[in-house]
Amino acid sequence: MGYDVQAVVAGDEILRIASRELPGSAVVRLGQGLSMMPMTDELFDAVTDGSGAGYLGFWRLPGGFEALLARWSAAGPIAYLEAEHFGGVGRQRAAVWADGSLALGPLDEPTKQRGSQAVSPASQALWRLGAQRDVGKDEFESVGLNCHRTNEDWIADAC
Repeated sequence: MGYDVQAVVAGDEILRIASRELPGSAVVRLGQGLSMMPMTDELFDAVTDGSGAGYLGFWRLPGGFEALLARWSAAGPIAYLEAEHFGGVGRQRAAVWADGSLALGPLDEPTKQRGSQAVSPASQALWRLGAQRDVGKDEFESVGLNCHRTNEDWIADAC
């Protein structure tokens, strides 16, 4: 079974306010006060400026959306995450905006070490948002991003 998710992640209140006027947006609660807004086709169309793929190297980040993420980050840090895994092989990419500008990334490789374990790009971004690891878990699992495997499954669980 695969995992294929592209989403904006931030504090619950930040995303609820940001998503109010965005067609196709759904806000789903995660753990530790964070929520996610899965990237749907309708949301993609609502936030793109039509310029094509952004310069940050994500495969599903709408052109120009990074400017909106930067603006939203004035209220608190906000991340854009992409994760795709199937059969033990996959990739992640993550970036965080804070105080109106890109603050971390984009990351596509584990770049930090925690003891003897590499820390994934998504976990690094979640840590920057304030997520804490539970015993035996990384930030990704600790906030519950492993609960569903697709954007569609997350939206079916939307708050």
